[in-house]
Amino acid sequence: MRITELLKQESIGLNEKAENKEQAIDKLVALMEAGGRLKDKAGYKAGILAREGLGSTAIGEGIAIPHAKVEAVAQPGLAAMVLPEGVDYEAFDGSLANLIFMIAAPAEGADVHLEALARLSTLLMNPGFKEALTAAKSKEEFLRVIDEAETARFGTAEEESGPQSGAAEEGNGPQGGAAQTENGPQTGNRPQTGAPVAESRTSKKPTAESIPTGYRVLAVTACPTGIAHTYMAAENLENTAKKMGIALKAETDGSGGAQNVLTRSEIAGADAIIIAADKNVEMARFDGKPVIMVPVADGIHKAEELINRAVSGTVPVYRHDGQKNADSGVEENKDSLGRSIYKHLMNGVSHMLPFVIGGGILIALAFLFDDYSIDPSNFGKNTPLAAYLKTIGEQAFGMMLPILAGFIAMSIGDRPGLAVGLVAGLIAKMGSTFANPAGGDVNAGFLGALFAGFVGGYIVLGLRKLFEKLPKSLEGIKPVLLYPVIGIFLAAVVTTFVNPYMGMINDGLTHFLNGMGGTSRIVLGMVLGGMMSIDMGGPFNKAAYVFGTAQLAEGNFEVMAAVMAGGMVPPIAIALCTTFFKKKFTAKERQSGIVNYVMGLSFITEGAIPFAAQDPLRVIPSCIVGSALAGGLSMAFGCTLRAPHGGIFVLPTIGNPLLYLAAVVAGAVAGCLVLGALKKNVE
Repeated sequence: MRITELLKQESIGLNEKAENKEQAIDKLVALMEAGGRLKDKAGYKAGILAREGLGSTAIGEGIAIPHAKVEAVAQPGLAAMVLPEGVDYEAFDGSLANLIFMIAAPAEGADVHLEALARLSTLLMNPGFKEALTAAKSKEEFLRVIDEAETARFGTAEEESGPQSGAAEEGNGPQGGAAQTENGPQTGNRPQTGAPVAESRTSKKPTAESIPTGYRVLAVTACPTGIAHTYMAAENLENTAKKMGIALKAETDGSGGAQNVLTRSEIAGADAIIIAADKNVEMARFDGKPVIMVPVADGIHKAEELINRAVSGTVPVYRHDGQKNADSGVEENKDSLGRSIYKHLMNGVSHMLPFVIGGGILIALAFLFDDYSIDPSNFGKNTPLAAYLKTIGEQAFGMMLPILAGFIAMSIGDRPGLAVGLVAGLIAKMGSTFANPAGGDVNAGFLGALFAGFVGGYIVLGLRKLFEKLPKSLEGIKPVLLYPVIGIFLAAVVTTFVNPYMGMINDGLTHFLNGMGGTSRIVLGMVLGGMMSIDMGGPFNKAAYVFGTAQLAEGNFEVMAAVMAGGMVPPIAIALCTTFFKKKFTAKERQSGIVNYVMGLSFITEGAIPFAAQDPLRVIPSCIVGSALAGGLSMAFGCTLRAPHGGIFVLPTIGNPLLYLAAVVAGAVAGCLVLGALKKNVE
């Protein structure tokens, strides 16, 4: 879908003014509504504010691209606003935003907003494009500037939808998506602006003299979300290389998958590789090549410096040893053992959570829609709808342990570790009577799955080292035969023998928690709730959250309720404080505080981080007090939670929902009062 198809004249505002970010958002939402794209204006604005709460969508140099994918959107759309005087949009470079695009996408639709973001990010890096938009005298001229730039960069609408959109024109060079050249197939749909191609406003076909025979420098760009920064870094590297007379091709590892993928022959012929990424990328293909590894932001702001280093001949050679971040002499931060274990664990947890959340909510809904009086012993499956929901939920929920183990193993041992970890996780989940000294089934549970994941991953690493001595002719059978067969067998054997001991630890912990009296359970809730506020998304927070998730698998639903209550408090407490203690905060902080209402109600503890970073000695203790109170009250009230996320939006599925809400409110008010007492008035 083209940008000009998403942007209506009714949704364009020229020569606008806004005193602050909130006012700018209000105007853009109104423009979006004027274009007929919304079903619920308030709901869409809430989605925009929730996204801003995760971090400003200002991308620097006077540009911002707020976006939301929510149910409140009727159809995909864009709104645009030019503010000659600019507005503070909290950009990382401190610049005032004077060109803002807002993107809307329906929740059930394809990732249209991500495609639009990628295109906008690409075009906005082109010299003169932003200036032409801000100088437009009419809405028609504004749209014409976009259409001309989009046509020059991506071709006409007919070329994009027709047979030429995926193939190079007349088979010449890297302008298409699949033409076979001396350097291999050019995958993806981004033309190669880094190659010395003749520019034209009316045609994207290169001249015969400009067709490159190879790329001197290659790059891979990637950011955690795979949206704007991924494409901006790629575009800037290619444009800068073009000015320097150096042929460069950039692969983008975005949210929609890798595009413009580097081929083997291109890698073989390149002088050096630039990895501008904030997440892991596939590195085995670069073994033996000079590699520079930097954050994705460097690709945007230090492109010329990176390219000069790449062609200097002094870049260290990368050696891949089977790990994604290998010890290669390449410039990168080395993780400690503890940090490595934490990263592997979080990789498993992050992939496990969708199964836990989806399955947990469906199970909770089954109880909500069931009739207890029909058959108390079959509660949750008495009615057809409830039985259907509970069956689906149980299937999804039951996959949490194998998924956890599989992706921990994959984080350690790369792709061969996935199958090994999944099977070991299944064995941990199923339990076994084999090798159990006490006899009978065992419940290795969450701990068993953790162990299985790490064992599977490190077994694969060991096999990699062992098989390095095999002849090169056997290289192809390693991933399809040796790793899965030997790895699965060894991991299964180890997991089977360790299961009984994991089971004893797991059962002991479960019995201990079930046997805790009222006071002890309240103390546990306070400890877990307080941990959610210590580092707000860091190791302490994640430890409490993982513990709560693990207890879900054992049927201790009170623990997860206390954890989520504690995690909801910090943003809400800060939002309340900015509302009722206005003299303690600057105008900008008060504006940001409003967003924290949405963050807290959505169980996004990280919304409090900006405030904690500015004033940790006052904010963090205040939030800990509030979170501990909320967690303790949740335990005292006997609240339960089967879905480890969602905040207030899963309130109907919470046991004792009104008392749970009271616990969160009490904790937030307590945190607000303590923070208000500790903070000094702003001068």
